[in-house]
Amino acid sequence: MMEFDVVDLPEADYPDVGETAPDFTRPLVNGEFWEDAALSDLTDEGPVLLVFHPMDGAFPTTYVWQELMERDLGDVSVVGLSISTPYEHKTTVEERGLDDAGYRLFSDPQNGVAEAYGISHDLDGMTGVSEPRPALFLLDSDRTVAYAWVADEWPAFPEYDDVERAVAEL
Repeated sequence: MMEFDVVDLPEADYPDVGETAPDFTRPLVNGEFWEDAALSDLTDEGPVLLVFHPMDGAFPTTYVWQELMERDLGDVSVVGLSISTPYEHKTTVEERGLDDAGYRLFSDPQNGVAEAYGISHDLDGMTGVSEPRPALFLLDSDRTVAYAWVADEWPAFPEYDDVERAVAEL
């Protein structure tokens, strides 16, 4: 049995329902290649579920993607974001079958997007090393937040039924 400490995370000031999510450009990885892409380019094509997750290989990341792939998320574009590099993301996309589901991953090794979203936290007390806290933002074509969930402890996971319901209502 895996043992770990549950850690309370401090308050976060993130984009909430009805607010506009910050735009950004980062490498977007699929099973074949990666290229710089803007979040606004994705939302211009339709709704996006933006999934902030720990680095690739961490058990919460594995669990999040397994759970999301088992859900009916309709025509929403599902994209992840973590501090993992494009090389690590490419492996994760291949190993988890994310490409088959049409899911892609943004790479943000400096964690600037999480900082812009107000959800950055220090990683295991390591000076100068941070990652996004787990979070999901369902965005419409104007990047308006239709659903937001941000972890208040680590590890924590969203109520996936609520996510699926929010997608269906969009």
